This record gives sequence, C-alpha cells and structure tokens, in this order.
Amino acid sequence: MIWQIVGFGAAFLTMFGFLPQVIKIYKTKSVGDISILALFQFVIGILLWLLYGLHLRNAVIILANSVTLAILIVGVTLYFRYRKKK
Repeated sequence: MIWQIVGFGAAFLTMFGFLPQVIKIYKTKSVGDISILALFQFVIGILLWLLYGLHLRNAVIILANSVTLAILIVGVTLYFRYRKKK
C-alpha cells in the first residue's frame, strides 16, 4: 500500500513537473533561458518511459508519461513560437 502511494506521488510530480515552466513561457512569451537540447532530451526520455510502460501494460507509467509528454509537446511548440530569430 505505501509503495503504491509513493508510486502515485512520483507519477503526479513527474506529470506536472514541467507545467510551471510551460505556464511561464506562455505568460512571458520568452524562451531565452530554455535549453532546446535539454527539452528534447526530456521529450525523448519521457517517450521511452511511455514505450516501456506500454510494453509492461502498466497504467501508472502510461498515464504519467502520456500527460508529461503532452505538456512537453506544448512546451516545445511554445519554444518554437516565441524564440527570437537572429
């Protein structure tokens, strides 16, 4: 029971861990301090976790990483929308 709570807590924090950054990007319309390389690395890592969860048929892993991936896709989209062209 305790480990399920730990797992759900970890999933919840991971799912919404990047959301404050996406909100900040949206509000400020600034991505100057965002590393696109780190963002893509995070996207790839979450995608691999999602594939792993699908392989295991583990609902918690699938849900957590699906939500995280959706938030990251919004972040990447905003990055390309608001980046300054040089």
